[in-house]
Amino acid sequence: MSSMDDVAPTPAELEKARGVRRMKAIATGFLLLATAVFAVARWLEARGAGPWSGYVQAAAEAGMVGAMADWFAVTALFRHPLGLRIPHTAIIPNRKDALGDSLGEFVGENFLSAEVVRKRLASLDVARRLGHWLADPRHAERVTEELSALARAALTILRDDDVQSVFGQALTRRMSARQVAQPIGALLGRVVEDGGHHGLIDLVVDKAHDWLVDNREAVLRVVAEESPGWSPRFLDRTVANKVHRELVRFAAAVRDDPDHSARRAVDEFLADTAEDMQHDPAMIAQIEGLRDRTLAHPQIQELIASTWAAARSMLVEATEDPNSELRARATKAVRVFGGRLADDPRLRNKVDRWLADGAAYLVTTYRTEITALITDTVRAWDPAETSRKIELHVGRDLQFIRINGTVVGALVGLVIYTLGRLAG
Repeated sequence: MSSMDDVAPTPAELEKARGVRRMKAIATGFLLLATAVFAVARWLEARGAGPWSGYVQAAAEAGMVGAMADWFAVTALFRHPLGLRIPHTAIIPNRKDALGDSLGEFVGENFLSAEVVRKRLASLDVARRLGHWLADPRHAERVTEELSALARAALTILRDDDVQSVFGQALTRRMSARQVAQPIGALLGRVVEDGGHHGLIDLVVDKAHDWLVDNREAVLRVVAEESPGWSPRFLDRTVANKVHRELVRFAAAVRDDPDHSARRAVDEFLADTAEDMQHDPAMIAQIEGLRDRTLAHPQIQELIASTWAAARSMLVEATEDPNSELRARATKAVRVFGGRLADDPRLRNKVDRWLADGAAYLVTTYRTEITALITDTVRAWDPAETSRKIELHVGRDLQFIRINGTVVGALVGLVIYTLGRLAG
């Protein structure tokens, strides 16, 4: 039994039911009128009325026949006339499932075909309309608001632990799959070739010189501690002072001479290192191993995992704030896209083609499931309730068949009677 039985009639259905009853009464009135006219004409003929009574009687008699025949035809669609189980009556209740199958097949062949969908979408000019709609600031803000709500819902549903685990594994796996030695070596080689490292060397040498000048006693102490135990203290002090002076002089020389041999040695070292990082298998293996050990370090994994938490918090805050920079940029992007879609024929054609291809794919792939929804729904309906629902929607128009049958039958009867009289 379908759930249709459990639904109370709507006001619209009640109004339609009143209309059907009213038209049934009118159609029945035509039948009764024809019957009354026939009876009166017959009575007048029996009392010697003129030949005109025969014409009236023939028309009324044919009208009754037409009215009854059409009443039978209309009634047979929905129920057995007079409760008699005459073959091929109560067609809708008895053939409900077959009608549902035919309806589903009709919809599938005539509406859910790729050609029909493509032609319909082409006539609608969807891309141009969508472009003008998105270019409107109010609509763009509405789209951004809906997208923000969707993003917040997705971020709320997702479990942080699961996302952090997946995010961390994906990032680690992606970074582990990438070779870092050769790209770093190539980058280092270009930096050395362009002299981009000279500024860093200048900074290091300058800081080293200043430190040596400001920390003379620390240098003297270190040198004295490394002296042999049998060495006299005044000699250690003298040597330490000499070492400190030489270190300061060397640092100043490297700082002040851009072409110092120490600088050239650093350049050569960096160039050789860059070359080894790109071509020496041993060096490449060492750097790749360092990469893997770095990624596997617990603190690095915690840092990767915490990145999602920070990103999630930032996204939620940005989507909740109507005045945030993210939403402002998103709204502007929607408007710009809408403007391009409305004004750029090439982009419009692409979007229209994508929409047509997508719709054609959907109706072609899921046509059976869509038509099955129709047929299965009709099969689930109660036969009597189905008949009542259909009669409710088309019964008023069907009563005109009865009225027309009465009128047309009377006219045909009159013509036949007249031709018979003329032939006689």
